[in-house]
Amino acid sequence: MSKLIIDTKEYDSRLILGTGKYRDFYETKAAIESSSCEMVTVAIRRINIGQDKEAHNLLDFISPEKYTILPNTAGCYTAKDAVRTCEIASELLEGSKLVKLEVLSQSKNLYPNIIETLKASELLVNKDFKVMVYTTDDPIVAKELENIGCDCIMPLGSAIGSGLGIINEFNIREIVENASVPIIVDAGVGTASDACIAMELGCDGVLMNTAVALAKDPILMASAMKNAIKAGRDAYLAGRMEKKNHGSASSPSEGLITND
Repeated sequence: MSKLIIDTKEYDSRLILGTGKYRDFYETKAAIESSSCEMVTVAIRRINIGQDKEAHNLLDFISPEKYTILPNTAGCYTAKDAVRTCEIASELLEGSKLVKLEVLSQSKNLYPNIIETLKASELLVNKDFKVMVYTTDDPIVAKELENIGCDCIMPLGSAIGSGLGIINEFNIREIVENASVPIIVDAGVGTASDACIAMELGCDGVLMNTAVALAKDPILMASAMKNAIKAGRDAYLAGRMEKKNHGSASSPSEGLITND
């Protein structure tokens, strides 16, 4: 029943929400409150947290005193750009070194560029950043990122914003079973059952944005995700029954009432 621990901080919630794609910051705030999450991720290149003094600041709606603000490098396609973005985020967040690293490929599926991701991870770890890294569902790559010193490995469930859910349960389970750092599914969740599956596989948490922000009712969906993650975690801890290829009566065969 241990809590999720990231960068020495304990979290009751295992849900991390993104802050993009909502209609406005008021809806962002309402969804986050409905989810009961304790960490929110912010795309530094796309959302204002102080870069633009004339625009609305997300931090006026989502207080860093209440939530862990996790800056991410969404929109970066090279290690150089990602590292620079993390340095800017640290300056804006009073020296915080916790970051979510994304280095994307140029393809329409927005898969991680693993070569640049590995390079950026090593550079950031050497600069004492606490790196939560978005990656593919390749168990070998996941372990290499852990060996580099990343604090949290974040394999995709499926392509960013696709809503396809967890398309390779075997690989995610392999990553979980061979990890000694938290594993958090990042990308591809479309609805509550997807989040529940990720947790049933043994993941330590789920990060999502589009599934909530683009739901017909983002506030209600945020609440549904909260409940799904708790249910999935409880089911994982409880241990599911063995799958069988035949039926098995649920009541005992001894002491049956007969017609004799």
